[in-house]
Amino acid sequence: MIPENSTGTTGRAAPRPVVGVSLKLYFGLAQTRTWLAEVAALDAVLAGLPHPVDLFVLPSFPALADARELLAGTGVGYGAQDVHWAGRGAWTGEVSADMLAETGARYVEVGHAERRRHFGETDRIVAAKTQAATTAGLVPVICAGERRAADPAAAAAETLTQVRAALAGAAPGSEVIVAYEPVWAIGAGEPAPARHVRTVAAALRGALRDHDVRGRLIYGGTAGPGTYKELAGAVDGLFLGRLAHDTEGLRTVLEEISRS
Repeated sequence: MIPENSTGTTGRAAPRPVVGVSLKLYFGLAQTRTWLAEVAALDAVLAGLPHPVDLFVLPSFPALADARELLAGTGVGYGAQDVHWAGRGAWTGEVSADMLAETGARYVEVGHAERRRHFGETDRIVAAKTQAATTAGLVPVICAGERRAADPAAAAAETLTQVRAALAGAAPGSEVIVAYEPVWAIGAGEPAPARHVRTVAAALRGALRDHDVRGRLIYGGTAGPGTYKELAGAVDGLFLGRLAHDTEGLRTVLEEISRS
């Protein structure tokens, strides 16, 4: 949750920086438990940072109970990598936002490029999932980004379409995180150029201001040490992938963001 001395994109104070980690489907259950225990140990690091940084992790559904157990009493939040738009009914294999909230989850990822590509998720579906999440009191991590490398203006236009559609489904006054992830930079050798990200981020800030939400903006797409320093002032944090499988890499990013 955005702390009292941070008022999102519409207030005077800058939002508290935030780092998110999605494990996707890289770990099994035992490996996820080991990793979560290592993340829980980072609570001492979080408490000792010169400036506070929020941290949340998104393991696979079966590991949510483990996250609740292992992260209890720490400052690390957790959530899921997907959610269904319906609250209940004949939706075999799906998980509702209310059920996620019952697990203690705080965050939920929606609209990732892989789900759009492999499972046919559209802007309309992402908006419905955003609505379900915010209605249940969850913080949706709305993923958006252009599919192919393009000039910053074109990238901003494509990404804005996705973000505006999702935000249209957000409950008034709700908290959201927008994760700008240019698809062509996901899993690439290096992140998108800083000037490119700054241009798109400025446009996304405008979209957040246009909606009745408390929003933070993070960058993902081969993010790692040094990324935030290049983007400081443009984004509120980072969305990490495989770099954070080694929690020492995650620690390095947290400390760098805090110092920045």
